[in-house]
Order: sequence, then C-alpha cells, then structure tokens
Amino acid sequence: MSIKLEDYEEFLSEAAPEIRDVLESTFQEASRVMSPTGLQEYMDGAKSLCNLGRGAGVVTSYLQEMPLVAKECGEDVISDCLTAAMKLSSMTSAEVVTLLFASMPTAARNLGDAELFRGYLTLIHQLASTASRGVRPMLNHIDELLSKLTLSGLRRWCNFGSQAYRRDFDNLTAYFNLESADSRAMLQKERRGILFIKTQRKLNFYLRALWGRDFFLRPTGADFADFRPFIEHRILHLPDALDDCGSVAGLELYRATAAHMAAHMMYSSEPISAEGLSPAQMFFIGQIEDARIEYKATQEFPGLKKLWRSLMEVTREEQGHDKAEHPTMLILERFAIMLLDSSVTGDDEELNELAKKFHDGIEDNKDNNQFCWHLGLDVFNLFMKRKEVPSLRILERIDIAYRDDNRYVWEFEEFDADVEFEYVPASQRQVRKQVSVIEMANEVDCELAGDDAQEIWTCSTNMRPYEDDLTDGQESFNDMWGKEPVSDPFHYQEWDYQIQLHRPDWATVYERRQPMGMVEDITQIIDDYRPVAHRIKQIIDLLTPEGVQRQRNMEDGDEVDINAAIDAMVAIRMGEQPNTRITMRNVLKTRDLSVVLLLDLSESTNEPMNGSEKTVLQLTREAATLVATAIEGIGDPYAIHGFASDGRHDVQYYRFKNFNQHFDEEAKSRLAGMQGGLSTRMGAALRHAGQHLLKQPEKRKLVLMLTDGEPADIDERDPQHLRHDTKKAVEELYGTGVLTYCLTLDPNADDYVKRIFGANNYTVIDNVDKLPEQLPTLFASLTA
Repeated sequence: MSIKLEDYEEFLSEAAPEIRDVLESTFQEASRVMSPTGLQEYMDGAKSLCNLGRGAGVVTSYLQEMPLVAKECGEDVISDCLTAAMKLSSMTSAEVVTLLFASMPTAARNLGDAELFRGYLTLIHQLASTASRGVRPMLNHIDELLSKLTLSGLRRWCNFGSQAYRRDFDNLTAYFNLESADSRAMLQKERRGILFIKTQRKLNFYLRALWGRDFFLRPTGADFADFRPFIEHRILHLPDALDDCGSVAGLELYRATAAHMAAHMMYSSEPISAEGLSPAQMFFIGQIEDARIEYKATQEFPGLKKLWRSLMEVTREEQGHDKAEHPTMLILERFAIMLLDSSVTGDDEELNELAKKFHDGIEDNKDNNQFCWHLGLDVFNLFMKRKEVPSLRILERIDIAYRDDNRYVWEFEEFDADVEFEYVPASQRQVRKQVSVIEMANEVDCELAGDDAQEIWTCSTNMRPYEDDLTDGQESFNDMWGKEPVSDPFHYQEWDYQIQLHRPDWATVYERRQPMGMVEDITQIIDDYRPVAHRIKQIIDLLTPEGVQRQRNMEDGDEVDINAAIDAMVAIRMGEQPNTRITMRNVLKTRDLSVVLLLDLSESTNEPMNGSEKTVLQLTREAATLVATAIEGIGDPYAIHGFASDGRHDVQYYRFKNFNQHFDEEAKSRLAGMQGGLSTRMGAALRHAGQHLLKQPEKRKLVLMLTDGEPADIDERDPQHLRHDTKKAVEELYGTGVLTYCLTLDPNADDYVKRIFGANNYTVIDNVDKLPEQLPTLFASLTA
C-alpha cells in the first residue's frame, strides 16, 4: 500500500490554504517513522480535524507533532490522540486543542510508553471536565511537570488543584500556572526520587556492559501499593519512578532490579511446571529460583552480591514501611539473605539446614530449575508443618525491593537477541540499503517509488549508460534521473523566553543540496576583483603559519646559540661583562582554527540592496568566493554553509563546501548555484553549524554568520521569540568553545544584533558594495 501526498494535499489546502506550507515537510518526516497503514491513519486524521471546523491551527499543530509522538510511542497512539482532541474540542477553545497537540511530543518523550501516554490523554480529558480553566496553563508547563513527576504524581497534583479551587477561578489559574505556594508545595510533595526516563539510557548501557546484549526496558505506572516489576514479551517493565531505599540511592535500586530481571532471562532455559501447585507453593519455589539465578549472576559479576545484599538488609523502618503483617515474612526475608550469602546463618536450625542444602547442591544444579522446584517445596512443607504459611496477599508483599513478581519463571518465553522486538516505537521507519549494480538492475521493478517507500536502495556505483565512446564527463543515471538527497532529520531544542524553558526537539533541520551552477561564474568573480587580490595576498602572507621559528637571546632556551656563546667568550677574554642570554629555543608557529562561513539564504536575499545595483545574494556569493580564496591560501580548515527555513519542521541547511574538501570545481559549482528563498530560523541553523564545528579537532572554532536581517519564520508571530532563541543558541555555542560573529547588511540591525551576539561580536556593513573586500579583512582581524 502506497500513500501519496497528492491524495490529501488538494483537500487540506482547500480547507485551509496555509496548511500547504507545512504539509510537504511533515509528510516527509511522517513517512520515515510510520508504516503505510499508520501514514494513512495520520492523513485521514488531518482530514477529520479539517471537517471539525476548529481552524487551521489545530490541523497544522497535529500535522507537525504526530510524527514525533509516533516515533516515541508508536503509531498506534494516533487514533487515541485524535479521540482526545475531539473530546477536548467540545469543552475548550481551539487554542487549547492546538496546545494539546504541541504538548504531546514532550509528554511522549517523558513518559516513554504507549499505555502511560494514553493515561496522560485520559488525565487531560478528566481535567477539562472538572477544571477546564486549568488545562491551558498546565499544558504551558507540561515539560517542567513531567520532568519532575510521574503520571500518577501529575494526576494527584491535578486532582488537588481542581478540587481545592473548583469555584475560585483566579487561584485555579494560578495553581496550574505554577504561581501559587500550594502549587509548588504540592509539586514538591509528589516528586519522586528518580524518574525512569532520566535513567533509562544508563540502565541500557549497564545491562549491555554486563551481558553484552540489549534488553528492552519500559516504564510502568507504579501507583498502587503491591506493584512489582515484571517481564512480559521479553520486555522488562520497571516502575516509572523510584525513591531511595533507606540509604541506597534510587539509581542503585534501578540497577539491582534491572540486573535481577535480566538474570532471569539470561539463566532460564525452560519454564518450571506449575501443574498441581498452589499459589503459595509457587511463591516458595520462585524464591529458590531467584536465589539460583542470582548465584549464577554473582559467579560472573561478584559485585552484584554486594548490591543485592545491601538492599536486602534495609529494614522496614528505614524504608518507612509498616511492620510485617506476619512473623513468617521476617523469617523469609532473612532466609533470602542466607541463600544469597553462604556465610550468613539464622536462629532457625531447620532453615539453616535448608540453606546449607542449597549451597551444597547449587554448583552442580545451577542450570537445573527442578532443583529449585524440590527445595522450594521442602521450604513450603516446613512452614506448613508449623502452620506458619501466611496468605498469598501477605506473601506477595515480601520486603525485597528489587525483585520482580516471577511470572517469567512460570510463563517462560525464550529470549533471543536476534528476534525482532515486538514494541519498537520507531520501527516503522524506512529501510535504507547500499546495493551493488547487479542487485539494482535485477531487483528494482519501480524506479518511480515515492518518498513513502518502505525500502530505499542506493547504488554504491555511479551507473552510466552504455555507449561506444564513453567520456569522463558523461552524465550518470543518478545525475539524469535521481533526486537530490535529503538527510535524515536533525532535531534541535528551541528557547521559549516567555516560560524560560527549552522546547525540546522543536526545530527540525534537513541537509539539502541546491542545484549546481556554472564554475565560470565564480572564475568571473575572481577576475572582477583582481584589484582586491593584492590585499588578499597580503592577508595570506600575514596569516600563513610560519612553521618552526628560532627565538634567540634567551636565558632558559633549549639549546646553546653558538654565535651568542662566542660573543660571550670574547667579552670574557676582553675583561668585559658577558651577555648571559646565550641560548635559543625552537618554537612551532601554527594556526589551530576551524571556521564555518554561514550564509543567510532567505527570500530577502533576492532583493537589491539600497545603494547598490546588485542583489544581496550576488554580494553574498562574491564575498564567500573571496573569503574562501583567502582562507584556502592560509590553510585553515573551513566550510561554507547556508540555510533557510520553511517553518520549524523544515529548516533547510546547505553545505556548499565541506571541511575536508578543497575549493575545487564541485565547491565552486555549488556556490555558483546558490539560491535564496523562504525564511530565517537562525537559532536552529547555528546549532547545526556548531555540531559540524565540534567534530573538528582544532581548539579554536568560529561561526562567521553573514545575514541581511533579523531571525524570522512563517510559523512564529512573536518577533522576540526567535531573537531570544538565537541569543540562547549563541550562548550555548560559546559554552562549548565556539565563537559566533555576525556580519549584517541590515542598516537597522543595531536595535537587535547587539543583544543577540554581544557588544564586540558583530559588524554592520554600511557600504554594501564593499562587502566582498571587507569580509576577508574582517576574517583576518578575527583570527590573527
């Protein structure tokens, strides 16, 4: 099944013409993370929202945010998102529905699980029905809330506010806007020690380091008293948050739990038969099975014994729990320590004998879970004989914090690292393959597949049509028919100055290629500026690294300067005071700098500048050519990049020349084909340029920005938003060692450029015709 953009574009554009601006870029991103079925549901949902008649903003927000939600939680939640929006639209305004869609990627990333995400949508619906005025302010702060609270904690926080201020609208708004003391106090009360989403990557690396394979971890709502972690469908379900366990930190508890559950999967070869067993008998057998897999794990990784024992020894009082409901539970908790450590004994001789029987036989039966079956029944029979077996409800509350509910012991499912994971949120992305010429020629049956194709094949050889007299300049099939490649998306945060927080994964950057031009155009520029060439040559001579230099006339040099030493000896023979500076040192004079020349290629560059017959684009091309000629002569690694934007979901980034590339025919051709269009989302482009610079080994790094105006984009009405974001991007780059300098052609730039780039990090060009010759000089002054 192939879903085409054309099938929906006409309808959506007629319903709301402004949707056309975002449809193409969002459809491309959606096709990367959704299957054809999910993509169809996604586009049908857009049509449904158009028919809802709540404005274009709702549809645009839906189209932009759903790909990110599907990437985090799977495409199955698309229908739930649509249902939630439909319900909310009957209770609140269209702006709140738009805000709901905008909050979904943040919620999906912080919750990390489809079921928890559905619970979040249910919570929004419940809040809208009880305290609808609180929905908007809460959604504005959802990133802060979910970074501190679990879904259960958020639900309790919302319930308190909606019940306490049901009829006090001002205080209700203040509560959900995190402005009242009650709101902050309740937020602090519901905070948990450590959230799963904050430690998930660490746990993945931890388990991979132990067993050399990946395990799949998911958060699960642990908002009821008897919750236990569990393994289901080869997935480790851990609590969505954990508090410290006595003196043991929550992160260590997460590690102990994950390691114990992973040990079940690694050291279980077959399930234990539950035929004829009561639930209490299954519990006792499970305790021995826990001891068996922990024995095997501690044989390979001795440090795990210390971790697990530290948690077993935490008392109920230290955890703030109630006293044991049955005295047998204290005995069983002590017995678990005896099974883990053979040096530990108890007061009960019969249990000591059973623990000794376990340690005597475990080495020979470490892979035999029938050993656990028999020994577990022996323990059960001992307590049954004493009439000390608690109820199953009490047994399942055994106070060993890191152990799971052992359903995996009885419902065993063989674990194979090569088996495809059943829950992969981003599993619907396209498959990209590098294939040979023969595979490409024999297997491809549709050379016109769209961007939603499930497999994309790239031929590693540049195929050329067969002719009798081939020439080196012959055009290849890729050049004749192929589409210019578009990179995978790069997601960057964006600063929201109104709430003083980053909007995570807000802007999406795609690296694209502009069409190639004529190399002769660049050659003509160099010829036209021959009078400037002499000045550029002086710059090259001044800045070219001088290699090894000798510094003479030193007291503490590395070697003796023979001439100075002879002069000193002559002075001594003549009875004069000799010059003691008779050593010299060899000093290596090198430049340690990498540069990105970043060009603003927005639509305004196609307009002629005041006081000049040339367009901004022509002046930009000329300036880039001359500065490239200067830097090429100096030898500094540099790149020439450009950018434009079509909304936050399509920031287009162009690389005309790369760091490892000379200013050759291809680079000149790319520069000659430079075109202007669209808008100027400067912060995302700076962050992406910084990522390229940070890969360079040089210590000094510079982004030289050339622009003709202030940051702006079609989807942002507040002129201050992108200014503040660009300022934040400059600060972030400076924190990583990247200096940003702005050269602006806007005569009115003094109003904003100083606040964005800093007092000494910008220049306003008054005479635009002088730009091509001023830029090399400016570069020299910045990097000398």
